[in-house]
Amino acid sequence: MEDMEVEVMHPLGEGGVIVVSESDSSTEEEGVSVQADRSRRPVQRPVQRRRRRRIGLSTREELQALIRDTEELSERLRRHTADAQSHQPAPPPSSSRPAAVITHTSHQSSATGLLPAHVSSQPSSSGPSVPPEPEGTSAEAQAEEPRRETEAASESVDPTEAAASPAEEAEADEGEGETCSICFEPWTTAGDHRLAALRCGHLFGYICISRWLTGGGNKCPQCNKPAKRGHIIFLYARRLKALDNTEEVRLKSRLELEQGSRRMEQLEVAQCRQQLQLVADENVRLRREVEELRRWKAQASFGSSQGSSLSSQRQDSSSAGHYVFSKALLVSQTGSSRVLSYCEPLGCLLASQPSTHATLLPGFGVKMISTATLKPSQYIPIHTKQIRGLAFSQHQDSLLLSAAFDSTIKLTSLMTNTVVQAYNTGRPVWSCCWCHDNNNYIYAGLSNGSVLVYDTRDTSTHVRELAPLRSSCPVVSLSYIPRAASSTFPCGGLIAGTLEGGCFWEHIEGTTYTPHILPLESGNCTDIQVEPESRHCLVTYRPGRTNPSLRCVLMELSRTPQTDSNQTPVCSCSPVQTFTAGSSCKLLTKNRVFKSPAGEGATLVCAGDEASNSTMVWDAGTGALLQKMPADLPVLDICPFQVNQGSYLASLTEKMLKVYKWE
Repeated sequence: MEDMEVEVMHPLGEGGVIVVSESDSSTEEEGVSVQADRSRRPVQRPVQRRRRRRIGLSTREELQALIRDTEELSERLRRHTADAQSHQPAPPPSSSRPAAVITHTSHQSSATGLLPAHVSSQPSSSGPSVPPEPEGTSAEAQAEEPRRETEAASESVDPTEAAASPAEEAEADEGEGETCSICFEPWTTAGDHRLAALRCGHLFGYICISRWLTGGGNKCPQCNKPAKRGHIIFLYARRLKALDNTEEVRLKSRLELEQGSRRMEQLEVAQCRQQLQLVADENVRLRREVEELRRWKAQASFGSSQGSSLSSQRQDSSSAGHYVFSKALLVSQTGSSRVLSYCEPLGCLLASQPSTHATLLPGFGVKMISTATLKPSQYIPIHTKQIRGLAFSQHQDSLLLSAAFDSTIKLTSLMTNTVVQAYNTGRPVWSCCWCHDNNNYIYAGLSNGSVLVYDTRDTSTHVRELAPLRSSCPVVSLSYIPRAASSTFPCGGLIAGTLEGGCFWEHIEGTTYTPHILPLESGNCTDIQVEPESRHCLVTYRPGRTNPSLRCVLMELSRTPQTDSNQTPVCSCSPVQTFTAGSSCKLLTKNRVFKSPAGEGATLVCAGDEASNSTMVWDAGTGALLQKMPADLPVLDICPFQVNQGSYLASLTEKMLKVYKWE
C-alpha cells in the first residue's frame, strides 16, 4: 500500500473539512476541491488577520508542538485509509482512488493548536487522477509544511470565536508594548535585541531595525518616515505603557481655572475689606467730631459768664508757652531706630540704630547727638540684634544700660565708648531700667514675663528673678519709682508693664520684693511710664472693640495705710484723666508724662499718634489738647530734656529725629 500524504487545506471549525489524498492522486483534483471548499466557507478577513497576529506572537516551542501533532494526525489518517482499502474491492482502472475526507466538528482548546474531536471517513467524488509528486519537490513540500500548518491553524477559526473578548483584546494590546513590530518577539533590556527607537518615536528590537536599515530600507517600517542607522537610539525601559491622562489633564485645567477665579474673588474680598475699614475709620472720625460739636454746644449754653471764664483759661494756657520746631536730623537711612534717651552729664541724646556699615561691623548700637549743636557726633556698636531699651543712672555718670533681642543687657561707658559689663539673660530682653534707691541694682524685662534683678557688683548672674503672676507676656516697659515722703504713696518699687496689665513690685530691702497687681484693663496695655515727683503713672491702651481709639490714661498711685500689724498694705492706682488719639496703633510706642516747662505745678502728657503721624501734647490738669506736631513717620519714642536753661522735646521715628523748643 502506498504511503499517504496529508495536507491541511483549510480547516473551518464546525462544518469545515480537511481533505486527505493519496500521494498519487491528482493535484488538479485537489486544487479543485480546495477551491470549492473555500468558496463554501464564509470569509472572515479581519478575524484571520487578528489570529495571524496572535500566532505570530506564539513561541517557537508551540509551533514545533503543532507540527508534531499534525504529523501524528497524518500517521493516524494513513493507517485508517489503509484499513479501509484492505476491506474494500479494488476500484475500476478508469476511476481514481478515493480521497478520505475528515469532517472537523469540534475544537480542543490547548496550547498546541486546534485538534479535531471527531474524525469520519467518507469517499469523495471521482475525478481525474493526480500524478505522483516528483522527489525533488518533496523537500520543498516539507519546508513549506510548517508555514501551511500555521496558515491552516490561523484560518481554522470558528466564526463564533471571531469576536475576541475584551480581556483578550486588552492582553493583545498590552503585548504590543512589549514586542518588536518586525519579528514579533519580546525585546530585552540587554543584548542584541534590546529596546531601541528611531527619531519618529517607533520602537523596535535593535538587531531587527539595524538589519532593516542596513539591508536597504531607508524608512521607518511603521510610518515610512526617512531613517538611517545613525538615528537609532537605545531606550532604557523595561516595559512601556501609554497611560490615558486625558481626564487628568482636563481636571487639572478646570482646577487651574477654579483657582484663578478663587484668587480673583479673594482679591475682591480684600479690596472690599479695605474699603470697609476706610469707611469705618471715617465713621469713627465723624462720630468724634459730632461728639466734640455737641460738647461745645453744651458748654456754650451755660451762659455768658461761664463762657468768658473758659475763654480766659484758654488764653492763659496758650500764653503760657508751646513747642516750636527747631531741627530735624537723619538718624538711619535704612530705618530700625527704636528708642531714645538723654545723658545729662554729657549733654547728648542717644538714639538706637543699626550699624551704618553692616558688612564690616554688623549689629546695632547708638548714635550720639550733641544737644548744644544738634549735630550727630559718633556711632557706638553695642549689640548684635535690635535694641529695645536705653536707661541712664542718676548717680553713675555716663554709664548707659541697654537691652536687646540678643538676650543680653550691657553697661557701656560713654567716656571710653566701650562695653564694660555684659549679662546673658537667656531670653530676648524687651525693657530695662535702673534702681533709683540703690544704684547697684539694674532690672531686665524678658520675653516670658519675668524680671531679672542684677547686682553690678556681681558679674556672674542675676541675684533675683521676679516671676510673672499672670500670663507670660513680654515685659514691654519697666519704670522705677523711688521712695518719697508722700502721704499717698511713700513706698518705692518697680512697675512692670505687659500686654496683659501691670504689676507693682514693692521694694522692701535688698532683694526682697512684694508684688501688687494694678487694676488695669487686660489685653490692650502697651506702655506704662511714671512721673516720680507727682507719683503719677501714664498707661497707654491701644484701640480695641470697646474703645476704637488710642487712649492714654493718667493714674494716681496710692497705698492703703497700715492700721494693723497683721494687715498687709495694698498698693493700687486710680484714673485721673483720659487722653484720646487716633484709631491706629500697630507699633509699641513709648509715651511720656513730665513737668511742664511753664512751671506752676502743671504736668504735660505727650504721645505719638500713629494714625496722623504726629506728636500730641495735652495738659494733664484740664485734659485739653495743646499741640499736634506733624512727623514724617509714626513716632516711636519721646524724650524731654533741658539744656542751658532751655526746655526741649525730642521725638524719634524709624529714620528721623525732630527737636522742638519750648517758647
